[in-house]
Amino acid sequence: VQLQASGGGLVQSGGSLTLSCTASGGTFGGYAIGWFRQAPGKERRFVAAITWSGGSTNYANSVKGRFAISRDAAKNTLYLQMNSLKPEDTAIYYCAADSQGILKSANYYTNAGMDFWGKGTLVTVSS
Repeated sequence: VQLQASGGGLVQSGGSLTLSCTASGGTFGGYAIGWFRQAPGKERRFVAAITWSGGSTNYANSVKGRFAISRDAAKNTLYLQMNSLKPEDTAIYYCAADSQGILKSANYYTNAGMDFWGKGTLVTVSS
């Protein structure tokens, strides 16, 4: 499965942005899929994940209540709706897929990541 994230850009603090991730060479069916981010000079961190069935979601504490992960099965696309953006949200955002479709903890994903990774998309939040 090849993943491609898109939708990044420059936005002012308090603004919103929606990221998309599409899969090629396969589908997301049966996977857990998610978003990670890496800020300049920092390690990659987990942001959010969802089971492809859409029944379960998991968020990093830093984005709870501001970000929403969702997927469109018909379009084989993953989304991340980001609201109330802050300068500290500035990072390259990556989508990823875990062939073990069961949702794991935020801590697990931060340490172990997922199986498949897409190229990232840059989100810059200005103050």
